[in-house]
Amino acid sequence: MTTPSIALSPSAAARVAAIAVRQAKPAILRLSVEGGGCSGFQYRFGLADAAEADDVVAQTDGVQLVVDPVSLDLVGGALVDYVESLGGAAFRVENPNAASGCGCGASFSV
Repeated sequence: MTTPSIALSPSAAARVAAIAVRQAKPAILRLSVEGGGCSGFQYRFGLADAAEADDVVAQTDGVQLVVDPVSLDLVGGALVDYVESLGGAAFRVENPNAASGCGCGASFSV
């Protein structure tokens, strides 16, 4: 059985790197999924000090994206992007497993 992949776009990697420099932390973005939000599950982002032993790690331009195995079941195959628009700037998850999502893109259902 192969492990589902996860990817970090170059624009998201650049944004994580900039935030990490400002906060004097390693350029490691943790993506996790929690119950809640208006669609059932919600994405959580945060800088991590290191990857855990069982994390899946994706790397783009020297920046790591880490996802725990439980969350990976819900976001496997996804792309984490950073999007700037008139409505604001945010990390977005293009998740092929999501059957539906909310208007803000912060939560989803499977």
